[in-house]
Amino acid sequence: MMSENILDKQYDPGKIEGKIYEKWEKGGYFKPEINKDGKPFTIIMPPPNITGKLHIGHAFDDTLQDILIRYKRMKGYAALWVPGEDHASIATEVKVVDKIKEETGKTKQDLGREKFLKEAWNWAKTYRKEIANQVRKLGSSCDWSRERFTMDEGVSEAVKETFIRLYEKGLIYRGNRIINWCPSCKTALSDAEVEYEEQAGHLWHIKYPIKDSDEFVVIATTRPETMLGDTAVAINPNDERYFHLKGKSLILPLVNKEIPIVFDEYVDKEFGTGCVKITPCHDPNDFEVGLRHDLEQIRVFNDDGTINELGGKYQGLTTKQARKEIVKDLEELGLLEKIEDHMHNVGTCYRCSTTVEPLTSLQWFVKMEPLAKPAIDAVNEKEVNFVPDRFKKIYFNWMENIKDWCISRQLWWGHRIPAYYCEECGEIVVSKEMPAKCKKCGCTSFKQDEDALDTWFSSALWPFSTLGWPKETEDLKKFYPNDVLVTGFDIIFFWVARMVFSGIEQMGEPPFHHVYIHGLVRDSQGRKMSKSLGNGIDPLEVIDKYGADVLRFSLVTGNKAGNDTRWQESKVEANRNFANKINNAARFILMNLEDFDENKKADLSKLHNTDKWIISRTNQMVKEVTANIEKYEFGIAAEKLYTFIWNEFCDLYIEFAKPSLNSDNKEDRFNTQYTLNLVFMNILKMLHPYMPFITEHIYSFMPGREDMLIAAEYPEYKEEYDFPKEEEDITIIVEALRTVRNARANMDIPPSKKADGYIFPSSKEMKEVFSSSKDILIKLASFKDINFIDGEYDKEESLCVVVEGGKIFIPMGELIDREKEIERLKNEEKKLNGEISRLEKKLSNKNFTDKAPEKVVEGEREKLKKYQSLMEEVKESLIKLK
Repeated sequence: MMSENILDKQYDPGKIEGKIYEKWEKGGYFKPEINKDGKPFTIIMPPPNITGKLHIGHAFDDTLQDILIRYKRMKGYAALWVPGEDHASIATEVKVVDKIKEETGKTKQDLGREKFLKEAWNWAKTYRKEIANQVRKLGSSCDWSRERFTMDEGVSEAVKETFIRLYEKGLIYRGNRIINWCPSCKTALSDAEVEYEEQAGHLWHIKYPIKDSDEFVVIATTRPETMLGDTAVAINPNDERYFHLKGKSLILPLVNKEIPIVFDEYVDKEFGTGCVKITPCHDPNDFEVGLRHDLEQIRVFNDDGTINELGGKYQGLTTKQARKEIVKDLEELGLLEKIEDHMHNVGTCYRCSTTVEPLTSLQWFVKMEPLAKPAIDAVNEKEVNFVPDRFKKIYFNWMENIKDWCISRQLWWGHRIPAYYCEECGEIVVSKEMPAKCKKCGCTSFKQDEDALDTWFSSALWPFSTLGWPKETEDLKKFYPNDVLVTGFDIIFFWVARMVFSGIEQMGEPPFHHVYIHGLVRDSQGRKMSKSLGNGIDPLEVIDKYGADVLRFSLVTGNKAGNDTRWQESKVEANRNFANKINNAARFILMNLEDFDENKKADLSKLHNTDKWIISRTNQMVKEVTANIEKYEFGIAAEKLYTFIWNEFCDLYIEFAKPSLNSDNKEDRFNTQYTLNLVFMNILKMLHPYMPFITEHIYSFMPGREDMLIAAEYPEYKEEYDFPKEEEDITIIVEALRTVRNARANMDIPPSKKADGYIFPSSKEMKEVFSSSKDILIKLASFKDINFIDGEYDKEESLCVVVEGGKIFIPMGELIDREKEIERLKNEEKKLNGEISRLEKKLSNKNFTDKAPEKVVEGEREKLKKYQSLMEEVKESLIKLK
């Protein structure tokens, strides 16, 4: 026998969630071996950076993945979700440097590489553990026995193997090329790590004198300080204005150095004066022009963003200081023609927001063109599919315009480049270990490259390095390629593209079949969450207050793939109420199942129409929710479940069930118990991927349960549970109930005031439908009794409610205060008149209808129609009352 108090009156997640998670983890339920004979299904977690706590975006990302992995596990798949963390070289090094400075006042150079790395590894150990515990609190059912880190031994082996393979194929090279340099982080950045923002600046027009002539050309630049490194001025070869300058040279102002005039198609003759200064070491386009014309490369900036010794009297100044002095000197020399205001895009470091300096530097690069082509083909040929499809445009745009990837970083924290330099002859040897002897000169003294690899180099290998590659492990054979990658749109080029070309290059096939793209979690006003606005949401605080289930359900409901979602406190409160609603329903069900024999099966043909209706509706819900999840429509499925559970199951069916549960007829009682148990078990199973804790907790009390809910079989659509006739009939009754209730509510008639009801059915069949559910209508629509009539009710003034299958008349004498209702309707009429007048005036204004967007105009027309329809209803009601 079960006690009434098996479930608390209010669900308390704080008492329950931790214990349930521990049971899951200790029981091995997160491992694919739980369904060892099932078809493999793999998700690899995008590894969060070890730079601090998880934010609401991580919670959103992990929730989507957990919904999918729990669903697939329940569908019988050998479902593997691999968790892990990213070492995040630049971001983590900055944090560790700041920590050391704060605690000891020392720099990383003061500590030396070995001691600094020890500090960094301590940081990694602390934050990896913290992040893993936070992921657990979300309810994420990932396989912790397979947890990985982008700098663990296995991934390090994969990184070295990849570097060596690409180097031996000629796809990795070392060269002096133009790169993005962050003067603050003092490291190279890839193109993907530069963020562009529009800034107000100036365009300086500077005169460059032609040698041995009184003539000059005018160039326009946004960065006068780079002229110290100019090695030419370029002109379009088709620009007739400057044909006479062929073979001539210029005198570079301030530097007083002779530089050539070169003719190059790169120059847009329509822009400015058609003359462009060329600074190969400080502009990527100029670098390419310089290579074509064999121009000298003069780098005038130091790594910290100051002017170096080649800058003459400006040496030691910051770029901003140098700009100010150079402009002043040009003005004094009469070489500054004019200054214009100018808006332009400025590149900034994605980590510290410092303005990035393009400059030439000796770095390591990956040759991208041979790698990009098969990665583009994989998406074109639908080997890799984006959900939604529109996001492949971002992917193509990046891949089709890709430049060689600068992979070296001037950092200590990260994968150190596996390149060794002979200290005698300078020979470069790329290998996993330090060479014993130089093959070129026989020297035994080598020095390893000081730089670390770009974080994304190791992250690009994540779908297969986590499964054991380069070793031929059983996991690699079984779980590669991954099935789905769940990630945000902001790292399509950072990470997704690099994983695709790395997977094809190293494994011979793309790393995943589907890429599910989600948007950002924004605040209730639609703003991006940021520290400066103070509008961030800490998911752990939400969990502490409401529980993980409520957090998860609030993040997912109302969201569509690729779209941002808004964080609204009202939605969180509503979902907390939803959790309590489910808990209360469970209490009621369990109290009424105390004498239920779960081993006995009901004869479905003998069930009440209401029982058949809810079984049929649940069956339909199984079909729809399954289809939605298979199409990655997680938000749509969540909303359907919410509406079905709250409105149809809790508010209606439980009320329908009460008379049978309280009946002396044992068969009736058993049939309804059977229905309650069957339907509620399926509800718990469908809801489990979304709200795993409360569903697991309730399931543990349910009769007929097997093992834990996490391992239960997901419901399947069954034809035997299809009752179209009963579903249609009860749906008519349900709609009738809603219509009557709404009509009474509109007239402010409380449920406690009852009157007889008169039904004029539209056919004999409809009379049978209403007759069979007469008791339900009396109880739930607040009638004293119901009578069937053969025509319109005309004995006294009544409210007529038109429903499918007939009309329902409710005599009003006993229900309303006539004068009060007339006053209410007149006020409503006055309000509607005002709205209709305003909209008619607005829509007759051609200024509005011609200039406003069509969608806005159409919206106003729809509002007018709605108000006009409401006005007709109000007038009709007033006529009846008068």
